[in-house]
Amino acid sequence: MTTTRRLILGASLALPALSRARAQGAGGPWAPSRPVRLVVPFQGGGATDLTARLLAERMGPLLGQPVVVDNRPGAGGNLGADMVAKSDPDGHTLLMCTIGTASINQFLYRSLPYRPEDLAAVALVNLVANGIVVHPAVPARSFAEFVAFARANPGRLNYGTPGNGTSGHMSGEYLKVRAGIDITHVPYRGTGGVIPDLLSGTLQVAVDNLPAYIPHIRDGRMRLMAVTSRQRWFSFPETPTVIESGIPDFEAVAWFGVQAPARMPASILDRYASLILEISRDPAIIARQREIGAEPNPLGPAAFEAFIRAENDKWREVVRVSGARLD
Repeated sequence: MTTTRRLILGASLALPALSRARAQGAGGPWAPSRPVRLVVPFQGGGATDLTARLLAERMGPLLGQPVVVDNRPGAGGNLGADMVAKSDPDGHTLLMCTIGTASINQFLYRSLPYRPEDLAAVALVNLVANGIVVHPAVPARSFAEFVAFARANPGRLNYGTPGNGTSGHMSGEYLKVRAGIDITHVPYRGTGGVIPDLLSGTLQVAVDNLPAYIPHIRDGRMRLMAVTSRQRWFSFPETPTVIESGIPDFEAVAWFGVQAPARMPASILDRYASLILEISRDPAIIARQREIGAEPNPLGPAAFEAFIRAENDKWREVVRVSGARLD
């Protein structure tokens, strides 16, 4: 083969690849031009953070840019949510949202620094049961004994949560109403602050998402009284639900998803949604989510938006019944 023929053949073979590259650049899927920030509105170590890091690990290589988890705790998640709501909608900032930031907080706080409609639903990722966890010094071996002890000792027990407006907080306040107990809420800036105090006995009770507590419960340094899901949670099938323990229709499951600034172009939002759903349905990711105590429940933008509306109807009423309000 002559040199000229080799050059012509090489050029012809390169044309399809060149065409694909041009199509990708001109009209292919959107891709970030710099690292993406995934804002977690709580401290590290909790279910929000664990879920975010699992996603970020997979998203980065698929996007061609690192996805950096940015913990911004404060005000029950409102500070981080506000940051994302007001960020540039160019696709480089996302929010790891929670039941608090996407639903509860708008009913609990007298005013928010952002409007819920300033954030757009991208994808729901998973569900997580809350647990009612106590230090071993609390003289209760069952949820019924815990309730009896709390009733006999009003105001003696403090319960910690990752912050005001979290599902742990509202589950605790709702529990107080339904069980007729007086326990004092101690809000932290994330699960990472609750666990050390519960381990040391400075705090007697935690009402929080289960994942970060699993190793401490299993090694006997904490005791799980009940779970707040409607059915027993797969991580602790031997532990009864609050419903089984005598409080009917008590359900408070946390959930975690991704939101974006509402002004983000649909093409970018859809790119993230398809990517997150693809990752969430990967058997290896499903297994890893279950390892951290989360139940995968991927939903796309429209279904996630409908899910949030249904949650709003529920938590609006729970806040009203509990009487909880925050400035």
